[in-house]
Amino acid sequence: MIDIKLIREDPERVRENIRKKFQDAKLPLVDEAARLDALNRKAINEASDLRAERNQLSKKIGMLMGQAKKDPSKAAEAEEVKERVRADAERLAELEKLEAQYAQELRAVMMQIPQIIDPSVPIGPDDSANVEVQRFGEPVVPDFEIPYHTDIMESYNGIDLDGARRVAGNGFYFLMGDIARLHEAVLAYARDFMINKGFTYVIPPFMMHGAVAEGVMSQSDMDAMMYKIEGEDLYLIGTSEHSMIGRYIDRIIPETSLPHTLTSYSPCFRKEKGAHGLEERGVYRIHQFEKQEMIVVCKPEESPYWYDKLWQNSVELFRSMDIPVRQLECCSGDLADLKVKSCDIEAWSPRQKKYFEVCSCSNLGDAQARRLKIRIKDEKGNIYLAHTLNNTCVAPPRMLIALLENNLAADGSVRIPDVLRPYMGGKDKLEKSKKV
Repeated sequence: MIDIKLIREDPERVRENIRKKFQDAKLPLVDEAARLDALNRKAINEASDLRAERNQLSKKIGMLMGQAKKDPSKAAEAEEVKERVRADAERLAELEKLEAQYAQELRAVMMQIPQIIDPSVPIGPDDSANVEVQRFGEPVVPDFEIPYHTDIMESYNGIDLDGARRVAGNGFYFLMGDIARLHEAVLAYARDFMINKGFTYVIPPFMMHGAVAEGVMSQSDMDAMMYKIEGEDLYLIGTSEHSMIGRYIDRIIPETSLPHTLTSYSPCFRKEKGAHGLEERGVYRIHQFEKQEMIVVCKPEESPYWYDKLWQNSVELFRSMDIPVRQLECCSGDLADLKVKSCDIEAWSPRQKKYFEVCSCSNLGDAQARRLKIRIKDEKGNIYLAHTLNNTCVAPPRMLIALLENNLAADGSVRIPDVLRPYMGGKDKLEKSKKV
C-alpha cells in the first residue's frame, strides 16, 4: 500500500506506475482515492473545529450559570448555549461515523493500488518479458534419456501418488525411503546453511489471522492461494514469510536492533487453482509442501543491499549442490502489487533442456510495513516505516526435481552432492530398495 501523500502530491506518478504494470483498469482508483481522502479530511477538520467550539462553549456555560445567580437573564442565555452544544454533539457523532466510513472505504481502495516499482525493473506485460541477468554453472544435457521426476522417484520406491489421492485427492503425495530422507536432508542442510550466514532459525505458526493475511498480500492473492479454517478467523499459511512478517504487526522496532535476519521452516498450503501442463504435474505444483525461507526486516536505505544478498544466497546454496542456475529479473507486469522489485532463481532441468523456477526473491519496500504498522524508532525518537524482504531458501519438491535430474547417472543411480552426505548417513549415492 502506497503513502496517501503520493495521491495528494503526485497522482500522475501513481497513474504512470499503474500503466507500467499494465493494470489500466485500476487507473480510476487514483481519483477515487483522492475523492475519499478529501471527504475524510473535510470530516476530520469539521469534527476538530466542533470539538474546539464545544470546549469554548462549555466554559461559557459555566460562566453564564455563575452569573445567573445575580442576573436571571443569564440562565436563559446559558440554555441557548447548551442547545448549541447539543446540536454540535449530534453533528460530531455524524462526522465520527463518516470519518470511520471514509477511512474504511479509502483503505479498501488504497489496498488495490500497486506499490511504486523500482526504476530498475524491466517493463513488460507478463513473465514472457522477464529478463535473464546471469547464469551460474554450466548447464549439461547428458547423452542418455532422463525420465520424468516422479518416474525417477518411483524407481526408488520413493513416492506414492495414488495412495495420496485416495487419502487427500490430487496435489498431494507420500514420500518414502531414501527420497523422503533426501527431502529432509535438503531442508536440514538449508537450515544450517542459513544459520551459518548469521540468520536466526525460526519455526513460526502455520496459521494466521485474516488481518495478517491482508497485511502481507493482496486480496486477489489471498483468494487464489489461501485455505481458510471454517468458522474461525484463521488461514493456513502459503509460505512462512507471511506469519514471520505478521509477527511484527503494530510493533515499533528499535533502530539499533536492525537488521533482523531470519530463516524459517514451515509446511505450506496452497489452493493452486487452475489447470497446469505436464511440467507442473508430479510434485512441481502441489497443495502441500515444506519450505525453508529467508526474511529480512531492515531500514529503508538497506533494503537494496539485502535484496542482493538474499538472491546471492540462493545461488550459492544451489551451486553447492552442483545444480546450475540463472537469475531472472521479473518485469513490471509479473510483479505482485506489493513488490518493489523481484527476481527468480531458476534451476537447470536437463530433461526439459530449460530452466524452471526454484526461488523467488522480493523487496516489498514499506508495503507490508504500512499495512501492518511495522515501524522503526531511531535514537532521536523519530519513527518511520520498516522495509521487508523475503526469498525462498529451498522448497524441496522443486529442489528434488533439480537435484535428481542433475545428479542422475546413466545406470539410474543418483549421486548425492558432497554437502548432503552428512545428512544422508554418509551415503554417496541412492540405492534402489524393495517395494513397500
